[in-house]
Amino acid sequence: WAFMAIVPPLFMTRKVNIGLIGAGTAGGGVLRALRRNGALMTSRLGARLRVGRVAVQNLKKKRDFKVAKGVLTADWKSVVNDPKIDLVVELIGGTTIAKDVVLAALRVGKPVVTANKALLAFHGEKLFAAAEKSGANLYYEASVAGGVPIIKVIREALVGNRVTHLFGILNGTCNFILTKMKEGMDFDIAVKLAQQQGYAEADPCLDVDGHDAAHKVGILASLAHGFWVKPKEVYTEGITHITPLDLEFAGTLGYAIKLLGIVKTSKAGSVQVSMYPALVPDDHVLANVSDVYNGILVRGDVVGDTLHYGQGAGPDATASAVLSDIGDAVLDLKHGSTDRLKAFIPHESNGAVRQIGETTSCYYLRLSVLDRPGVLAKVSAILAKNKIGISSVTQPEGHEGGSVPLILMLHYAKNAAMTKALKAIQKLSSVKTKPVMIRVESLE
Repeated sequence: WAFMAIVPPLFMTRKVNIGLIGAGTAGGGVLRALRRNGALMTSRLGARLRVGRVAVQNLKKKRDFKVAKGVLTADWKSVVNDPKIDLVVELIGGTTIAKDVVLAALRVGKPVVTANKALLAFHGEKLFAAAEKSGANLYYEASVAGGVPIIKVIREALVGNRVTHLFGILNGTCNFILTKMKEGMDFDIAVKLAQQQGYAEADPCLDVDGHDAAHKVGILASLAHGFWVKPKEVYTEGITHITPLDLEFAGTLGYAIKLLGIVKTSKAGSVQVSMYPALVPDDHVLANVSDVYNGILVRGDVVGDTLHYGQGAGPDATASAVLSDIGDAVLDLKHGSTDRLKAFIPHESNGAVRQIGETTSCYYLRLSVLDRPGVLAKVSAILAKNKIGISSVTQPEGHEGGSVPLILMLHYAKNAAMTKALKAIQKLSSVKTKPVMIRVESLE
């Protein structure tokens, strides 16, 4: 597990020993990627890379990679505290032991690479403070959007821009499920297919309820706007209430439905940070991001719109991002500086997240109503009372039974007004099931 390229000796000024914590799907992917391209990285970085120690939970478990005798250990502390280890890579996930690993490494002055979005979402401020205090650095490209280098884009490429808007498809599992539902598959069947193909966990709630993606959009919003956004401040909805019928109607109206992370500035100075399903215009690139792929639109006040697309999950996508961070860490170690790019800079420490009720959207509204005169008039009266205008009404034919779908496209209104109207509409005796409301994002 030592990698050496044939390059002039002048550049062989440093050997970097890597301590890997976790060798499951992500960790195994990193080890395989290093074996494949370690020599290439050595030639590009001018430093030799060596995997010195690997901490795993079960030493007896069969693995699809080989390491030298004595490299594997069940004691992560022995890896972090090994004086020969220069760089720690945390890939175990979770927010308990992983936090201990990262903090322990930073305390002894060792830089850390992590792919752990939940850890950053819940404990980012504490980890960044520990990195600042120790003088070591924390790298986390793989925490958002897998192989799409969106962290580097916001931190470095767009450093001269104010990010006014960000729209992101950040959860490959949900995007896969919505893609299959658009093809006519029921939600439950699409979830099972995602599990069979390894995209969804046995318990898919973290994905389908929107929380995994919400962690990611919170991290992006924090980087873009310079104040740390806590998970509880990110308004979050999942996709469990979406049906193939909604995707069909959305398509008829010229839209696709995507679970969309949204970061928007406002004239009031606060920032909307949300994760919810949204109707996206069919002719926009993001509407055509399918299956497990991620897509992110970032709008800067200088550059305008930039689009970023790629695999958002999987061992190879994660490994690519981890190797990118290893490269940055190695260069910092080689040149003896961590000040080039700090983990997080709170340049707008007084920033605030805008409450969802104060944000404004257009809306898609699907009701299941009794097919009798006067129903639309009652619904329209409630919407008008809350100052919500109707742009179009569709009542498809051919639906049998006691109730029929009624689809309304609504003009811009505050979320608070829409919430109030929905409560009143649901109380109507002619409305038979809970209304389905999906926001519309024009992406303009």
